Amino acid sequence: MLNCQIAPNVAEALTKKTPIVALESTIITHGMPWPQNLDMAKSVESCVREAGATPATIAVIDGVLKIGLSATDLTQLAQTKNAAKLSRADLALCMAQKKTGATTVAATMIAANFAGISVFATGGIGGVHRGAEHSFDISADLRELALTPITVVAAGAKAILDIPKTLEVLETYGVPVICYRSDVFPAFWSGRSSYPAPLRMDEAKEIALAHKMRAELGLSGGQLVANPIPLGDQIPQSEIDPMIAQALTEAAHQKITAKAVTPFLLSRVFDLTQGRSLTANIALVLNNARLAAQIAQNL
Repeated sequence: MLNCQIAPNVAEALTKKTPIVALESTIITHGMPWPQNLDMAKSVESCVREAGATPATIAVIDGVLKIGLSATDLTQLAQTKNAAKLSRADLALCMAQKKTGATTVAATMIAANFAGISVFATGGIGGVHRGAEHSFDISADLRELALTPITVVAAGAKAILDIPKTLEVLETYGVPVICYRSDVFPAFWSGRSSYPAPLRMDEAKEIALAHKMRAELGLSGGQLVANPIPLGDQIPQSEIDPMIAQALTEAAHQKITAKAVTPFLLSRVFDLTQGRSLTANIALVLNNARLAAQIAQNL
């Protein structure tokens, strides 16, 4: 039997059909150090509430799929050093083995859809890794966007990835990539990349209407809303790109592969930027949470 717990405030919002925003948990366990990770998680949930929606942070704790975490759950998860990183392939196994795991974009989409939640805010999606023509390292997030009907708000793909290849795969999968109030695709820590916006929308209600239209047309999959980091919080591409290149070289020399790649690269960029990447990461997640709440209100 599926062991799933929906937090009381999330269950109430589902019953009353009030706005809800799903939140992932790998950013807590694999994206930021303690105690900044807990502070960030609390701040994002508060931001969603202030914007008029109910936050639903998702994780598996001791085999229980939790849609919405209590304060105790959040603290426990933020201090868990060996939490599994859960995607589509791992979610059911973690639950069956009664382990603890944090949900990636893909797993969060699956859990949110299972619970009846349509909007999800994250930092950046996974995508095609640089050198994927040799490693074939492509995140399951991209295929999940083609399968699961969730509107995902992110600051683009993580800047450590191959952005043009990521956009090509999303196009192949038929995933709408909507850049919010921008004619260029954002690059996570930077508000602008050198790649044009596949689609542009300027209002949350337009994005919500597009979500509804996809459902009415019977189209599978969701939407990616690429929301640029606020200008005052960004790290320009010209400044951060050499640091990303250095981190990638170090990962290759150390033969770091598969799920260990992204946490390693994010950690090295944090060191190389002397913590500025973490500050930018928190700012962009909060910015995405606010927009996601507006979209949820319009749904």
